[in-house]
Formats: sequence, C-alpha cells, structure tokens
Amino acid sequence: MADFQPGRVEDALRALGVGRGGMREANRRWQAMARARRAPGALARYRSALGAPESTVVRQVGDLRSEAYRWPLPLWPDLRFEVLTAPGGGVWLEQLVRAPGRPAPPLRTVDDLHPWSCTTDEVARAFAPARPMEGSAPTRWRLAFEAPTVSGGRRHVVAEFTWGLLQRLVP
Repeated sequence: MADFQPGRVEDALRALGVGRGGMREANRRWQAMARARRAPGALARYRSALGAPESTVVRQVGDLRSEAYRWPLPLWPDLRFEVLTAPGGGVWLEQLVRAPGRPAPPLRTVDDLHPWSCTTDEVARAFAPARPMEGSAPTRWRLAFEAPTVSGGRRHVVAEFTWGLLQRLVP
C-alpha cells in the first residue's frame, strides 16, 4: 500500500506505534515464513500471524464451496481481513472486506471514491457492471467501470486496489 499511499502508511504506522524499522522487520519475517523450504500453507501462515479467526463461514461462489475466515485489524475496525479457501484448504483469495453489520460508504459518483474508504466488492456493486482487470502484483486488482460525475456526466474509471482496499483512480 505504501507504493500508492505513502502518507497514509506513515500515518498508520504512527497510529499503530510502529516505526519503519518495525514494518520492515515484520515484512522480513513474513517473507521468510512464506518462502521457507517447509513453509506452512497460506491459511496456517495467517493463523500464525493473526491468531484464531474471528469467524469462519461456508460460502458458495458459483460451483465452488469455500470457507471464509475473517480477522479484525486494528487499523481498520470497520473491515475484516478475509481468506477464502477451496476444498482441501488451498487459499484462493485474500482481501479486505466490510465487517458484518458495518455500513459501506455511500458510493454514488466518482467523487465518492477516496483511498482506503471502500473495498473491491463495494465499488463493483455500486458501479455495475464493473470489469475486473489484472493488477501489477498478486495482491493488487483493478476494476474498470463507468461512474456518474457530480456535474451530471459520466466518466470511464479504472480503480486500483491492494488487498481489496481502494488505493487510487488511474489517471
């Protein structure tokens, strides 16, 4: 997220009481665990880093029966980190989603799209039909859609997301 929103990341580090060195060390440990010869599976890594999930539910996505694991995050109390697993336990999606019972921000025009305010699913629903596009890294996605403007027109928009959280609109 620091690639897109360095100022917000600095603010988040201060709010969490962590310096840049602490962030680099946490990333180093995560990368070492993920790339170790005998690395645990992705779900086990998340359990190790985040503890027991707050909730686990079965979700049907098309023909795929999936389990959704959700963890609260101190930085975003209205969001949850969600991991979806396929039968057999393989992780196929990791993203931030709105916490149950928390309202999504009102998204009516392109001017309502602010960094770190909404999730991929919320934008896709608000501005349907949205076309998913490949992002620049495995944890990044883009959506292309048409959105109304405050002046009453319409604008073609490409929004970039990291871990399912809006980062920016592509110029």
